[in-house]
Amino acid sequence: MFDCAYLIEILTPKRSTLGDLDERMSGFAERYRKILNSGSGVSIPDNPMGQPRYSLLEVMEFCDLPIHLPRTVMNLNTFHTKEELDGMLNQASNLGLKYLLVVRGDGGPALPKLEPESIGSKKSVATSIDLIRYINREYSGAFVTGGAFNQYNPIDFESDRLKQKIDAGAKFVITQPVLGKDPKVDLLEDFNIPVIIEAWMSEKVDLLLKSVRREKDQRAEGFDPLKNLETLHQAYPKNCVYLSMLSFKRDWRDILPRLQERGARRKARGSR
Repeated sequence: MFDCAYLIEILTPKRSTLGDLDERMSGFAERYRKILNSGSGVSIPDNPMGQPRYSLLEVMEFCDLPIHLPRTVMNLNTFHTKEELDGMLNQASNLGLKYLLVVRGDGGPALPKLEPESIGSKKSVATSIDLIRYINREYSGAFVTGGAFNQYNPIDFESDRLKQKIDAGAKFVITQPVLGKDPKVDLLEDFNIPVIIEAWMSEKVDLLLKSVRREKDQRAEGFDPLKNLETLHQAYPKNCVYLSMLSFKRDWRDILPRLQERGARRKARGSR
């Protein structure tokens, strides 16, 4: 589905009065360009950890950056007003942005909650399934929506939710950070949709466990992100890999095997 080996996560600046906004936006633009210049795709979370941040669309306009449509994934969650949600979807559609990763989101005291009835849900809380269904119903054909799969949850529960997401129109799925070859992740092959494998690229394993709401995991002992990435490439050689917490200070050609392969192929073509 994605014409790239990696989808790299990048955070937009916080909506804060601290620090110079131009400087923070410039820093984002530099990282964004580095991702695209590497041949990778970019994924931009929607107010992660409940912290208000500028949206992808706002940052692109502020920085006058082009959106590389085939390799850009806009994340969208349920912590928006209906008016704000539709405004973002209409703007994204007008720009030709195709890929949406739809999640429920973390929420927080500074963020509004989407009223479930406003998107046609009868539940007490709007879910990612409701939002996927709403987008595919009201913006039919405009977007390719995807959902998340949390392999740390009980497999029957999470598999049922994934089936509902697919029934609602999800066309791809992104896992939570995977620690080595995971039998639960292996089962996703049965759903017959593209699976993007998330790789945690930081040594801060405590943050990884916090992100998946686990106190401990035996597989996280002695965690080495580069060795884990190598294991994931061996276990899932055909899958696009989602890189979270990747350092922008390092030369990625030294640490990302598929960029090394890409560089070697280019060099071979150039020597012909």
